Amino acid sequence: MSAPRPNASPIPETRLCSHTLTSLHYRDKNLVEDLLGQRSFTEVMLMQILGREPRGVDMRLVDAVLITLMEHGLTPSAIATRLVYMSAPENLQGAVAAGLMAVGSSFVGTMENCARLLDQLQAAADPQAEALAIARRHKAERSAVPGFGHHLHKPVDPRAYKLLDLARAEPELPGRHLQALATLSAAVDAVAGRPITLNATGAVAALLGEIGVPTGVMRGFAVISRAAGLVAHIVEEQQSPSGRFIWSTVEQAMPTVVDGPSP
Repeated sequence: MSAPRPNASPIPETRLCSHTLTSLHYRDKNLVEDLLGQRSFTEVMLMQILGREPRGVDMRLVDAVLITLMEHGLTPSAIATRLVYMSAPENLQGAVAAGLMAVGSSFVGTMENCARLLDQLQAAADPQAEALAIARRHKAERSAVPGFGHHLHKPVDPRAYKLLDLARAEPELPGRHLQALATLSAAVDAVAGRPITLNATGAVAALLGEIGVPTGVMRGFAVISRAAGLVAHIVEEQQSPSGRFIWSTVEQAMPTVVDGPSP
């Protein structure tokens, strides 16, 4: 075998899984001997994603986050899943995938947008001034600050307050993300001139940041959680189909405009 070329790019590696003829490992853990019957799904998931042994506080907060994000009713993701399943009932995974495509910067996945602002505040020389600048910029653009506002829950989102209470009860957490969120919330209220609802994904951004989840990975937790919720929507669709009703309702409610003279 020839020697590697000088300055050649290293060969990519994976540390997530390995196997032999008689065993399979997740990182350094034997799947059969160390994990099955010994660890929970949340624990193994965190071990794989974070690349370290999860602590009790990590699992408690992530469980709370996953439960919070799993179900939000007939949101765009759930509607997409139900309609695709109606169209292709032999393809459950396709219907779930269709719903997961809606996890983004407007619905479900907004914790990433908020987390970027919290990162910005923690890096600022004057976090309060930076928070006010962020709030003023969004007001000028007539856009909601990520993590704030809700069309149903006013003046408070009870999910957000519960999540923050759970985090504050954990003495192991450094508290930097929680403080950044409080600073941003105060600035948003001050610029608006009234209390603005801190929503669940704003709280989720702070909680995941506190346990060391990188900002660019946070939306993945929404994907994991919402996948379970979408499977539940498919189960309900199997038992009590609503896809055709949704389709028919939209078709009847939305007028069709024809260009040119009326007949």
